[in-house]
This record gives sequence, structure tokens and C-alpha cells, in this order.
Amino acid sequence: MFQTHHSPNHTRPLFSFPFHTSPIFGILAAGRLYNIMGEPMSVNILTLLLSALFLVAGIVVGFYLRKKLVEGNQANIEAQRRQIVENAILEAEQIKKEASLQSKEEAYQIKQEAEKEIQNSRKELKDEQRRLDRKLDEVQNELANLEKRETKLTARENKCQIREQAVSVREKEMDLLIEKQKDELEAIAGISREEAKKFLMDSIESEARMESAKRLARIENEMKLAADRKGKNILALAIARYAGDYVADKTVSMVPLPNEEMKGRIIGREGRNIRAIEAATGIDIIIDDTPEAVVLSGFNPIRREIARLALEHLISDGRIHPARVEEVVEKVTKEVEVEIREAGEQATFDVGAHGMHVELINLIGRLKYRTSYGQNILQHSLEVAFLCGVMAAELGLDVKKAKRAGLLHDIGKAVDHEIEGSHAIIGRDLARKYGEGEDIVYAIGAHHEDQPPRSVLDILVQSADALSGARPGARKEMLQSYVKRLEDLENIANSFNGVDKSYAIQAGRDLRIIVDSQKVKEEEALLMSQDIARKIEEQLTYPGQIRVTVIRETRAVEYAR
Repeated sequence: MFQTHHSPNHTRPLFSFPFHTSPIFGILAAGRLYNIMGEPMSVNILTLLLSALFLVAGIVVGFYLRKKLVEGNQANIEAQRRQIVENAILEAEQIKKEASLQSKEEAYQIKQEAEKEIQNSRKELKDEQRRLDRKLDEVQNELANLEKRETKLTARENKCQIREQAVSVREKEMDLLIEKQKDELEAIAGISREEAKKFLMDSIESEARMESAKRLARIENEMKLAADRKGKNILALAIARYAGDYVADKTVSMVPLPNEEMKGRIIGREGRNIRAIEAATGIDIIIDDTPEAVVLSGFNPIRREIARLALEHLISDGRIHPARVEEVVEKVTKEVEVEIREAGEQATFDVGAHGMHVELINLIGRLKYRTSYGQNILQHSLEVAFLCGVMAAELGLDVKKAKRAGLLHDIGKAVDHEIEGSHAIIGRDLARKYGEGEDIVYAIGAHHEDQPPRSVLDILVQSADALSGARPGARKEMLQSYVKRLEDLENIANSFNGVDKSYAIQAGRDLRIIVDSQKVKEEEALLMSQDIARKIEEQLTYPGQIRVTVIRETRAVEYAR
């Protein structure tokens, strides 16, 4: 009744009769029997019996066939399971074989690569061995050459020793001959070698010293008299031809107020106005018991001038608040910058220094607001320029160059509060930066002897600077503090062992120290000057710089009777 087709994976019937529907046929037969029974009794009894028989037979056959079908399906499922297991085992074996083959192939490739690397390493080792062999051969050859050279040098050394011995013998023979000849000469002359040499040198040296001393004394006296006379005439003429007035400047500015109520307006609510002014100008505003006035204090004179003008504008205008403060300060700053440039241009015009760099002109204008001991630096620079010009004219030098150097000699003071160092060195660097001539640049750097003077122009600038600063009334300093500083300088110098005398000169800018030559050696003089300068820096407060000079001399005195 059944036909099946076996595949590698499962078993499936190609055709089957739906025996499981046999009960349905039985039920249909029962229905048919019901219909027959519902008919009239004239229906055939045989037909009724057959229907009942078919019903029972259909039910029995249906259940039987259903049981067989279930048993056949279970057998098919078991067969399919076994087939799946067998197929899985076969596939696993196949995969195992493929994996084994692949691992063997990879192992073979790894082995081939390892053998290749081993061969390369062996080749490199052989090459390295060959190189080492060549090096060894070269070293051995070099050693052989060195041995040969050493043999040659040993032979030469032996020859030199033999020659040296021969020369030594000849020298001894020559010395004996010379001594013999000297002895013969001494016997003939009746005087020894040392006596003859000493007598000759003493006579020549005595005559030379006597003659040179006489000439030197005469020349020095003549030169001193001429130089003193000429220098005094030039300085007197320069001072007489320039007579300028001075008004001492102060480091603080005072602004008058129309009334005492203005102080409150300047301070403002919770001090906001005064803080705005100080922040915008960088100047401290001091409001104290001074009637109808406020004091402006600051180390920068330009900022102080800007603050003074701005405060005067605000007081005259009457509107004082932070926004107005910034506006007025900005406006006044521009006005001061214009005034600085105009002051610099006027100074260069008065001196006749044309073609100067615009930055130098601005720096000259800034000197208008710079003071030193109460002396206005711009007026001081103009005075030095005119004095340099007068003295250069008397000496027959270039007047314009001398005036230019005198005008620029203190240019470093315009920025010395911004740049560290001596104002002379700062001014020298600025002049070189802005294209001034090398002789003018050097004169600026040497006017306080930060570098040694090397030309007449340098000396002129030094002299004019000293004249301008030493004029009566030019600078303001308390006499007591001035004298006290000089005394302190001399006391510091005298505290060192070996100091004989000390003198503080040049307004305390130069300290001359005379030491005892028996106590202080030549090489100790330099160390003493450094120690004294260091002690002055530690203990004193002073403007500018102080030059310390230690003088050590040996004097020989003899009297002619």
C-alpha cells in the first residue's frame, strides 16, 4: 500500500490513503442508517442491516489503520534520527580531516618561514663573522705597523740620546773655553764681570733717568699751566655766555579746588569717582586736611601731569563720574602726547639738531616732565647742549655734533623707570638704535664714565653735564643729607684695613681711596675696590652710581745736597 523514498536526511511516503478518516465514513454511514430508519417501514430491512454493518466495520477498520499509521510514523522518525546522526558523524569526520589538513599546511608554512629566518640569520652571522675577520686583520696589520714604527722610534731615540750626550760634552767644553776667556779678560781689565756690568748699567740708567726726569718735569709743568689756563678760560666763557634760570620741580602736584564740597564730589559715592581717576591715570590722589586742594602723587611725571590736567578739566566742567573720567583722561592723554612731541621738536630746533629720528624727538619731549634733584631734565639737556657748543667752538671742534651729543646725553632718563640699568647706558643703546653717529653714541654712554672716555667730545659732554648740575640753585638737596652721605662714603672706605686716606668728590659720585703700598698688594687693590663698592650698595641709598677708585703707589724720594 505504501511507497517510500529514502534520502540522506529523512524518509517521506509518496502516496498514502487517509485511513485516519475511516471513523468519519462510519459516522456518515450511521447518518445514512438514521435516514433509513426515519423512512417508512416499507424500506428494505437488508439495507438497514448493511448500513449498520458498514458503520461498525468502518469504525473498527479506521481505528486499526490509525494505529498502524502511528507505528509507521514512529519508525520513520527513528530512521530519520539515525540518518541525521550518521550524517552529523560523517560531516564531523570531514571537518576533522579538513582541519587536520589545514593545521598541517599551516605548520608546514610556519616551518618553512622559520627555516627561512634561520637561513637569513645564519647568513647575517656569516657576513658579520667575515666583517669581524676583516676588522681583525686590519687591527693586526695596524698593530704590526705600530710595532714597526715603535722600533723605528726606539732607534731614533737611541740616536738622539747619543747626539744629546755628544752635544752636552761639546757644551761643557764650550763653557770651559768661555770661562777661560772671561778669566783672561778680567785679568787684563783688572775688574770682575759683575762689577763691570753693574757699573755700565748704573751709569747709563742714571744718566737716562736724570735727563728724562728733567724733561718730563718741565713738560708736565708747561702742560699743566697751559691746560689749566685754557680750561679755565673755556669754562668761564661757556658759563658767562649761558645764563639760564631754574625753577625747582616737585615729585607731587597740587590741584586747587573752588570749595571744600568739591572733595566729596571727587571721592564720589562709596569712592567710585576717585577709584576711577586713580585707575585711569595710575596716580594716587591724596585728599587730606589741606584746605581747598588735593595732592597728586606718583613717580611717573607724565602720568602725574595727565592726572593734574584731567582733574582740572573735571573740576571746571563739574561732571564727575566714572564714564566722564575715562573720556577726559583719554582726551588729556592725547593733548599731552601732542605737547611732548612739540616740546621735543622745539628743543631740537633750538639746538639745531636736524634730521633726528621721530622716536628720539618724542623721548626728548618726555624729559620735560622728568626731574633730577628738582632740576628739569629737558632744561638741563638744553643747557648742556649750549655749553658743549660754546666749548667746542673755542676748541675748534664740530659745534653741531657737540650740541647734538649734549642734548641727547640724558635721553635714557626718559625711560629709566621702565628699563633697568644706568641711564647713560640706556641712552647709548637708544641713540644707537635710532641711527645716531657712533661718536655721539659713545659720548652719551661715557658722560658718567660708565665707559672710559676716548675723545674730546666725551670730555666736553662730561664737563658740560657737571657745570649744569653744579650751578648754584640748579639742583635741590638738603645740605644735611648731602654732607651725611659724603661722610658715610668716607667712613665705609676708612673701615677697610690698609686705607690711608679717602675722599668723596664729584658730589658723592666719585670715591677716591689712597692705600698703603706696604699693606695692600697690587693684586689686592682691585678686590678692595669691589668689596668697598659692594658694601656701599648694601648700606647706602644714593641716586645714580658711585665710582670707587683705589690708588696704590710707591714713591721714591731722594734729596740732592
